[in-house]
Amino acid sequence: MNLSQIYIQSLSSTLFWDVSMMSIDVENHIQFVLERVLTRGTLDDFKKTVSFYGKDKIEKTVVKIKTLDKKTLHFCSVYFSIEKSQFICYNTKPLNHLHWDY
Repeated sequence: MNLSQIYIQSLSSTLFWDVSMMSIDVENHIQFVLERVLTRGTLDDFKKTVSFYGKDKIEKTVVKIKTLDKKTLHFCSVYFSIEKSQFICYNTKPLNHLHWDY
């Protein structure tokens, strides 16, 4: 078992309930993995992800994610010291409008 498989299996199983965890390529699917960990993961999942990818790689990738909720966007902005305007999800409106925005 290689390091990437150990990393994926160490994350919460609820993060990837809809896909086979063994089919995830952590390098090619980095945006997918980061989006799931940031929006649905625990603090432990986040710590494991930062130690696996490194803060710099996550910082460069997280700004390219197209769908982050407001709370996750604010957390990433503060944690990585990046202006919100640098994020693609901040500058792009979703195609389908939400009925209720709490």
